[in-house]
Amino acid sequence: MSLPTATSLPIIGRLAPSPTGAQHVGNARTFLLAWLSARAQGGKLILRMEDIDSPRIKAGAAQQAIDDLRWLGLNWDEGPDCGGPQFSYVQTERRALYDSALAELKQAERIYPCTCSRSEVAAAASAPHAGQEGPRYPGTCAGNSSAAAEHLAPGSFAWRFRTSDERLLLHDGFAGEATCNVQQALGDFVIAKADGTPSYQLAVVVDDHEMGITEVVRGDDLLPSAFRQLQLYEFFDWQPPRFIHVPLVIGEDGRRLAKRHGDTRLATFRAAGVQPESMLGLLAWSCGFQFDARPIRAQDLLHSFSWQRIPREPFVFTTPMKDDLLRLP
Repeated sequence: MSLPTATSLPIIGRLAPSPTGAQHVGNARTFLLAWLSARAQGGKLILRMEDIDSPRIKAGAAQQAIDDLRWLGLNWDEGPDCGGPQFSYVQTERRALYDSALAELKQAERIYPCTCSRSEVAAAASAPHAGQEGPRYPGTCAGNSSAAAEHLAPGSFAWRFRTSDERLLLHDGFAGEATCNVQQALGDFVIAKADGTPSYQLAVVVDDHEMGITEVVRGDDLLPSAFRQLQLYEFFDWQPPRFIHVPLVIGEDGRRLAKRHGDTRLATFRAAGVQPESMLGLLAWSCGFQFDARPIRAQDLLHSFSWQRIPREPFVFTTPMKDDLLRLP
């Protein structure tokens, strides 16, 4: 099955940092591409704070993310700091919308209560797994009806979405055509946690629909999430956005940029006196928008922005690159 993507609607993109920690060089590259794509098309941008994962939220990280993005020279038309027609641009303040969507899913028996722990799911896996996706859920609780939750202790179960056994075709704006049978490859997925809070999958679909988002630019590690989200769009009969999944920034060990690669936080570079144009010059060079890493402003990259110029492989952020940035005045 091939699902439509938004192509003729006014362009509305979004920057959606998660304040679970500081924004780093990898986040900056993806945010820059999202900003350039929307602005190059004459579209608008919405800033949304994705703080629904409350146990992992770091105090002050939301404001720091705003400061980091402003430092880079990126701007937006609506957001938690400047307002807009949405009643909130912070996910934890949008809970009523998610609860309403969950009620629809329960009524249609598209979700069911699941008492399986992560260790039980891993133990039941029929094959080894790698990466952040984890093992496919084996369907242990799939026979439960939504009403079964009435007989379970609060906090003892999560809600899982019943995936359909069909092959989805995604026309990704960078990765090209990709296909996936969610039920067979990924299995039924958690859509609300044991404490009742919605999962990332549900929250972003509801928010992107309510905010009229037509273009989603994010790291290609989230490509499997696109297929899960397409099933939600299909259920609600909502128009999905155009998905554009871009290569990640990785360390010299070939793994996604993280704390193990040292301090690559934007706040650290800011505090050290690094000019944003220097950071943007490195990112622009990594994307093929200029032949070297000379300093440049975000708005000056609009004329050279092109998805075709971006390398297909991940960008390796090396220690010498970091040292060079810190040495610049």
